[in-house]
Amino acid sequence: MGTETELNLSLTPGVASRLARHPLLTEAKPLRQRVVDTYYDTLDQRLRRERVVVGYRKQGSKLLSSVRRVSHPGGRSPGRGQWESNSPLGELDFSQVEDGSLREWLESLRDDLRPAVRTSLTRSAWVLEPRDGVRIEVALHRGWIEAEGRRQPVCELGMELLSGAVTDLFSAAGELQSDLSLHPEVASRFPCGYGVLPEESLQVVKAAPVDTHAGMSVIAGFRTIALACLSHLQSNERGVCESDNPEFVHQARVAIRRLRSAIRVWKPRLPVEFVTSFDPLWQQLARQLGETRNWDVFVAETLPAIVAAFPDCPEITRLSDHSRERCAINRATARSTLRSADYSRLLLEFAAAVHALPERKDRRLDVFAPRCLDKRARQVWLLAQEALSSDATARHRLRVSYKRLRYALEFFAPLFVGDLLQRYHLAASGLQEMLGQLNDLAVATELLEQALPGEPGDPLRRWLEVRSETLLPELGGLLDDFHRQNVPWRNPSS
Repeated sequence: MGTETELNLSLTPGVASRLARHPLLTEAKPLRQRVVDTYYDTLDQRLRRERVVVGYRKQGSKLLSSVRRVSHPGGRSPGRGQWESNSPLGELDFSQVEDGSLREWLESLRDDLRPAVRTSLTRSAWVLEPRDGVRIEVALHRGWIEAEGRRQPVCELGMELLSGAVTDLFSAAGELQSDLSLHPEVASRFPCGYGVLPEESLQVVKAAPVDTHAGMSVIAGFRTIALACLSHLQSNERGVCESDNPEFVHQARVAIRRLRSAIRVWKPRLPVEFVTSFDPLWQQLARQLGETRNWDVFVAETLPAIVAAFPDCPEITRLSDHSRERCAINRATARSTLRSADYSRLLLEFAAAVHALPERKDRRLDVFAPRCLDKRARQVWLLAQEALSSDATARHRLRVSYKRLRYALEFFAPLFVGDLLQRYHLAASGLQEMLGQLNDLAVATELLEQALPGEPGDPLRRWLEVRSETLLPELGGLLDDFHRQNVPWRNPSS
């Protein structure tokens, strides 16, 4: 969704035409300029793979050569990674790049660089001064982006905090969003440009490592993780809305689960109103995507196994038709949800609230983390004893508790290094897979009851139950192996 001082928002051309009439902008005089950006790469897109942007901008009479690094969505910041200099038309200048190895690498590629992506935009910019000491630039970009002769339109709004607090930036964005349909975006024009290429396809984005460290405050750690989860979610939005690949829904759901796990971990340190306001909204969205994911898994994995086991069952056609219909209905619902104004507001309001969280300088993350992980490990141990002697509900509780432990360990992983952490993850991987299989079978039984209520589905339900029962002995062994591992967060020398 941008950095702490910048926001990118998408809008339709119709909304863009009304922007200048918004009360927030009517008293500010816009500055309009034509901006042409040309981004360079090699034929095999080496710069793109290394997430390095080499560009040349013509903005009014200004000519500017630039180099910057682009961090992975939701991942670690590349640090000092942007350099600019005035340069003659079309002449790339790498001398300003302070990173010596990057500068040498770019110089070695100079003869191979060619224009890869070009944008031509009309930029209308307003500078807002809502109160003394606060200046915010609002810039509307309209035009087109082109790569290898293919074009797509651009209509986006950029907001940059020139002076003041980050809360002022989000306040102005919220005021605009209350009257106009604006959706926060995570992507820049650089990666979007490659999407114009005919061979380009949407890419599923998984969670990236988060940049936590021992010396940061507890609240700073939560802010880093929460914003990374938002980026993970938004990086898969377009795939949910435009693709039938079920992995986009899966990753969007994982992002929300990770976010809700972070809220639970940090709950004792978060304002009560923050948790009570936002957690129910994320829970509601998670349920909607969860229903879509459940039917996706049933159709892709469980249904083929049932068909193979019962090739002559007269109810198979009815089951298949119902399952695919539910898949289509739930996918349409998920797309509608992610395109709604309520979802756009949730993204902006949650990000604003995360940035506004009060700091507690006396609280360090390396003190907070072990206590949180101990608590979650104890919960897993207690639920494990119940899961082996009880029903699918108890095993579901164990799976949820285990996932919360795993997510928390991922959040704090940069604080713990060495082989012990890797061994702990390795022991957990088999347990995670087994709990997932058991959960899929339990969910399949529920979905089967919806599709074939009563006696018609009895043979299929019994078949699913037997499959679950055969996995239980293996679950016990995996739990024993997992609990024999030394925990990495209580071993400083690991």
